[in-house]
Amino acid sequence: MCSLLLPFGRHGTCTGLSLLLVALATTTSVARAAAPVAPVASVRQTKPEHHHVPSPRKHTRTTTAARTETVAVTAQRRDFSYQEAQRTPDASTRVTADRLIERGIVTVRGLEYIAPNLTIQSINGTASTNFYLRGAGFNDFTQNNMGPVLTYFDDVPFVYSGMTDGMMFDMAGATVTPGPVGTKHGMSDTGGEVMLRTADPTDTWHFGAKQDIASYARSRSEAYVSGPLAKGLTFRLAGQTQHGGGWQTNPLNGDHLGDADLWALRGKLRYQPDSHTTITLSGHFTQDDSQVVTGIPIDRLIGTTALPKLAWRQAEWGIRPQFAKLIGREAGLKPSEHNQYWGADLNMSHDFGPATLTSISAFNTERRGEYTDQDALASSEADTYRDIDSNVFTQELRLSSSHPENRLQWTVGAMYERSRMHQRFFFDYTDYVPARGYMMSTTFGLNQESTSEFGNVSYRLPHNITIWAGLLHELDDRSISNLQSVIYGGTTKNFHGESTAANQFAGQVGISWQMMQNAMLYYKMSKGFKPGGFTANNTQVQGQLDPFKPETVLTYEVGFKSDPIPNRLRINGAAFYNDYHNQQILGTVLIPNYGPDSEITNAPKSESWGFEGTIEARPFERLYLTQNFGWQRGTFQNFPTVNRAATNAYYAAHGVWKAIDSNFAGVDSGQPKLTLNGSAEWRQPLSRRYSLDFGPDWIYRGSQAMTPGGTGFYRLPPYFLMGAHVTFRPAASHWQATIYAQNIFNRHYSESGGQATTVYMYIPGPPRFIGGRISCDF
Repeated sequence: MCSLLLPFGRHGTCTGLSLLLVALATTTSVARAAAPVAPVASVRQTKPEHHHVPSPRKHTRTTTAARTETVAVTAQRRDFSYQEAQRTPDASTRVTADRLIERGIVTVRGLEYIAPNLTIQSINGTASTNFYLRGAGFNDFTQNNMGPVLTYFDDVPFVYSGMTDGMMFDMAGATVTPGPVGTKHGMSDTGGEVMLRTADPTDTWHFGAKQDIASYARSRSEAYVSGPLAKGLTFRLAGQTQHGGGWQTNPLNGDHLGDADLWALRGKLRYQPDSHTTITLSGHFTQDDSQVVTGIPIDRLIGTTALPKLAWRQAEWGIRPQFAKLIGREAGLKPSEHNQYWGADLNMSHDFGPATLTSISAFNTERRGEYTDQDALASSEADTYRDIDSNVFTQELRLSSSHPENRLQWTVGAMYERSRMHQRFFFDYTDYVPARGYMMSTTFGLNQESTSEFGNVSYRLPHNITIWAGLLHELDDRSISNLQSVIYGGTTKNFHGESTAANQFAGQVGISWQMMQNAMLYYKMSKGFKPGGFTANNTQVQGQLDPFKPETVLTYEVGFKSDPIPNRLRINGAAFYNDYHNQQILGTVLIPNYGPDSEITNAPKSESWGFEGTIEARPFERLYLTQNFGWQRGTFQNFPTVNRAATNAYYAAHGVWKAIDSNFAGVDSGQPKLTLNGSAEWRQPLSRRYSLDFGPDWIYRGSQAMTPGGTGFYRLPPYFLMGAHVTFRPAASHWQATIYAQNIFNRHYSESGGQATTVYMYIPGPPRFIGGRISCDF
């Protein structure tokens, strides 16, 4: 008996045995009884856990009668996923594992292709990322602060985004939630959260593999095995490797750049001594030695040397032997990662009857060595090497009501988080003359600790009206110490430590009305809080270590969810307004006789507003459409800072550094105003035994100002990309084959941009990739 891995649980397909969904499968006998009507897809939506993810413990012990009922529900829900979430008052985007595979999303950054008002950008082409959700976000190029949007893997928060590198494989689904969070679980934040779920162990034996080969010798491989070890004890082991794919070439010597070299493992051990208790021990390890995409020079801000004229897939880079020796790496090193991540977590839950107690303990660590060529030139005007050693411990304890059918629902809990970090930056400014002309390093340590208590209660009134309220209190304490800045062959500067603490409340109140069986309205008001921190970048004066302040936001949101034509048309939407105080944002400071330097600072007052929505439709029997759309605007109401563009222009004209100060009151905050993404698919049976699914997908992102008030090349141009796929599947086998294209029109576009010293550069997006993917599982 066979079945294919294809998105959405298409009729005639036994997707329950697919590579990424099999962790949530029922027993083999259930699969036989339900074929060919995607039994696992139905079970995944029948018994949701936290964040609407199913509990394998519950559905793997279903009776025969219940199994028959589940199959009937599947037949009704195969077209639109997460039906139960239509009664949840939020603007979250929920994505199945199959959709992640179909869109080729193998990193956290790819989530912007499937969620509205979401921008995720690489930091200088590296594996580290910056999030912007509904305009909330900032460019943390020093990577030592908690972002406004937090990423969770299996309920564990990753406060430093780089720690998620290599973890998006063997997935069970993803949820993107905009707006302030923290009253039901986890940590407080102002922008929202990305909740990622990995596949769980199964009660019966399953194993499988997937191979993806594409242009530029790109190869991605995955495999897993899952099954029982003893009574009540199950396990799952999964791994992935990534190689090749480098598409940049150096016209000076013909070298190419961008090849992946990554492997990762994840293991889960689950023990269920009885029907009320589940204990899951998980561990993961990633080794990433991938090359990174380097920038393309756009404009020379300082100096008169002409910039090279490069084709879109060309780039220049270079490392001096002296710098390679200083950082302890080999001569001729290409821009690349040399990173190692590992961690473990213990998730324990027990259902006491009226309430369920959950404990989540986690420890994660990173060892990073990262070389980037931040002048985008063969010369050494801003070559950078970053050495990071950090670890994070988190402990969450929460008690929640156990019966979702009760009118009263409640959650209380507490969260503790502690991080330790040591960073060392090396810079090669040898060719940046006469201003610098030297190599230097900056070293510092960072200690951070926070505790929070949270609670949330909701009550369902008559006439299908539900009211709810939540409250969170957080105490955060962090300090930076032992900061030393060394100019080799010159001076050494030592700076005294700084510390900052915050003691804040956040919360939420709301009301929802299920006015019809397939239509709901809601309104909520939320206050979000995010602690302050430090910018430790090329530190030359003590004032650069002044901490930036905590950020708070008051968010108003109104939304609706509807299925006006069940299984044919779904329309969800929300509108929002954000009132920020001390919004954390990347500004500029001018260091005398040194030049402008980036610094995270606060905009005392700012605001943003907009709307977003999702339309899913099946206008014809075999045509399936999905369209996400987001529109937002934001302005600074009070933001005094150094105008980087004007300051650079003054230096170019007079050869003297002079700070040109501006207040950007009334200026647009610069986030993309319009974001669109979607897909169309035609599902065509070829016979009773075979079928073919094919269609395009697309994404549009509006222009983005990379500096406050940015115009010209300081504003990243908009872009529109299209992809497509064709998938063949027999109805009765455990495999599928797909041919796909990404950026099918080979559009030239830029994913991010910035300035380190003398040159403004863009980080280019990848060209057209054409590939094939085959997977099998048993």
